Amino acid sequence: MSRLIDTLDDLRHGITRLGELEGRFADVHAATGDPPLRREAGGFASLIGMIVYQHVSLTSAGATWARLEERTGPVSPSSIAALDEQALRDTGLTFAKARSCLAIAEQIVDGRFDLEALTALEDGPARKALIALPGIGPWTAELYLLTCLGRPDAWPGGDVALRSAAQDVFTLPERPDTAAMEILAEPWRPWRAVAARLLWAYYRHAGV
Repeated sequence: MSRLIDTLDDLRHGITRLGELEGRFADVHAATGDPPLRREAGGFASLIGMIVYQHVSLTSAGATWARLEERTGPVSPSSIAALDEQALRDTGLTFAKARSCLAIAEQIVDGRFDLEALTALEDGPARKALIALPGIGPWTAELYLLTCLGRPDAWPGGDVALRSAAQDVFTLPERPDTAAMEILAEPWRPWRAVAARLLWAYYRHAGV
């Protein structure tokens, strides 16, 4: 397994290596400074948080998360599995999100899925295991690899902010779609997660 992005020093090492592959990232770094490390401890609560915050505003998601914690206490597989779909819906989750959260919790409680085991897997098998979970798509899987597992080559290329930033940084005629982002990012391996951090920082810096 390649070097993880666990510390700011790890990130700076990746920025240097990435800049050697694509000089425009050195320019982005000069403009934005060090991007946020974007690391989380990982685990069930982090994964459920990604589902809760997906496709809604930060304010709305934060309110839903607060109601969820009021209902369950610490968000854990057992506390979620103890609820039914309607109880989860009552916190503000959509039907699809409630169903996904409950199904993942049940899989962990009954031993069908071991979230902690992902730390020992290479990127491909870890990604495949996450996407096999109900309601987990490529974006969420890549984000978990990036933020919770520290994988340096995770690439949530379908992210709208990344696509907008890439259009501006690389002077593309239109905002690239997910497939185009995969092609664009291929030469940046094995540092695509560093590229994502820099592009997110550019998105905030430039307001694109």
